[in-house]
Parts: sequence; C-alpha cells; structure tokens
Amino acid sequence: MVCVVGEEAPMPDGATGSNGSGLYLPVSMLRRLPLNSVVPQVTAPKKLNPKYDISKIGNRTVGAGLDFYSIDKEIALGRELSREIENRVRLVKDPVITEYVNRIGQRLVRNSDAKVPFTIKVIDDDEINAFALPGGFFYVNTGLILAADNEAGLAGVMAHEIAHVAARHATKNETKSDIINIASIPLMFFGGPAAVILRQAANFAVPMSILKFGRDAEREADLLGVQYEYAAGYDPQEFVKLFEKFQVTEKKKKGLIAKAFSTHPMTGDRIKRAQTEIQEYLPDREEYVVDTSEFQEVRQRVAELTDRRRIDLGKVTPVLHRRDGEGQTNKSDRNGPVLQKRD
Repeated sequence: MVCVVGEEAPMPDGATGSNGSGLYLPVSMLRRLPLNSVVPQVTAPKKLNPKYDISKIGNRTVGAGLDFYSIDKEIALGRELSREIENRVRLVKDPVITEYVNRIGQRLVRNSDAKVPFTIKVIDDDEINAFALPGGFFYVNTGLILAADNEAGLAGVMAHEIAHVAARHATKNETKSDIINIASIPLMFFGGPAAVILRQAANFAVPMSILKFGRDAEREADLLGVQYEYAAGYDPQEFVKLFEKFQVTEKKKKGLIAKAFSTHPMTGDRIKRAQTEIQEYLPDREEYVVDTSEFQEVRQRVAELTDRRRIDLGKVTPVLHRRDGEGQTNKSDRNGPVLQKRD
C-alpha cells in the first residue's frame, strides 16, 4: 500500500488507512511519487534481529550502548567540526542543487533511526565522497553526484552515511578513546613497556574530521543504509551497484575515491553480504524509485558548475568544434565551452 498526500483513490475492500484518511495509490505508481511524499508502509521480515526490525524504524535501539556523549553534546561537537570543515572547502551556492540534495537527504532522515536534525550541504570537489559529522552535519561532494548514475545510487550512499550518525559510530569511537586515556593515567606514572604502548594508544584517537570506522561499524551502516533507502522508496540494489562501480573506478584512477571510502572499501564480501541482506530482509516490491528527470537535470547542472570552476582555475581551455560535411558538430571534448566555427 502507498499513502500519498494530496492524492485520493478508494481503499481496497476491507483495508483502512493508517491515519484514517483513506488516501491510497497502487505500488505501480511509485516511480511517479514526488520526493516529499509519504513512502509505502512495510512489514518486518521474520528472520531479522528485533534491533533491525524495519517496521519499527525510528523506534528501535539502534545507537544504544556505551557512549559518553549526550545528544546535545554530540550536536555541539558536530557544529564545531562543521565550522572547521567549511573553513577549508568551497560550498556550492546554487539553490537548485543544494535544495535537491537536501530534499533527498531529509527524506532519508525521516525514514531512519537518527535522533538529531540534519543540516545538509554540497561541497564543490571532484573527489567522490560524502560524510556526516556527529550531530547530523552532512556534506555531499559534487564528485559523488557526477559519479552516481541515478537518484537511487546517490540516495544509497547518503543513507549509508546517515546510518553512521543514527548508530552514533563517531561518538562511540570518541568514547573508546576517552576510556583509553582515562585507563592509561595510572600506568603512565610507573613507566615500562606497558606505559609506552598506552601512551601511543592514547594519542591514536581517530580524527573526527576523517571519520574512519571499523568493520563492524561499516557492516552495521551497510545494513541500516539499505533499510533506510528501501523505507524511503528507493531500490537498495542501486547502492550495491554504485559501490561496485567505485571498485572499478578506483582501480583505473587512483585517488579519485575519497580516503574515507577506501579505508573500508565495499569489498566483495561486503557486497555479497549487502545483497543477501536485501534479498532476505527486505520484502519485494513491484517497483522502486530508481531515477528521476530531476536528478539528471541537477547532475547536468553540477557538471556545468564543475566546468566553470575548472576554467576559473585554468585547468580547462575552450575547445574549437568544427562541423563535418553533414553539418554535425564534432563533440570531441565536453570539458569546456564550445566555440563553433560558422560555415
């Protein structure tokens, strides 16, 4: 069943709307749903651990565990880190691009377990990357938008990063670091090899601005991410396909994929695990949102923005296009403005 605000159709016999509104659309119309629509209700799969019951997204124990950071402290930490980030990067000011990316992100957040509000911005950078700081300060690189083939692929990566925040992976990392620092204080007075090791460990706190997570955290973010993408109406297989594409891209062009992605890459095992989780835990639907014309329009807008930035930096020169005998333009280079020679 799909409930859509503003669209009215009769309910099937014996069925009732969850809010009593009687609003109903068949699943086959899902591709035409606007981004701000209410997404289909789902039934929890039987095999899944109760902690990851998809019918209870938003009311689960995701993120529970040892954590010294309250929600308020987490937001304050994220805000401080966001200031540092924004002092070092070029933010995209184009309102069409920023509003679109924010709208996708907020749709995913509404279908997640996150307990903090999200502030989503776009960074003008060719590196394929997206990262969410603690407290919901979320950044998407233009390189990721250009690398994604469709809206569901972009949404999948964004859902994965939202999952890290929902599961509070960053603040849990900091909590572990704080515990090491506290535990090392008595031993440092006695010296010896143990003291040396603990001093090194105490100084080995993972930089929050990089957000490196261990295997268990990445696996949890994979599982939660595909759930959030699915709950928002997207095809979660597109997340897997995009990371398979990243594998090929990184082999051909080293350094194009952000270090945050390459630290724990989408290996063959992770890809298989994600595919298994999708098949076993997410009920099939007749159709998913895979792509929209709006994504392709925004992607083209990002490409033009990137081209202008490269020209400003002197990295691209105008290209002279000549017409062939049939009057067609020879599009040999799409990186710069086109100068066409008149016949």
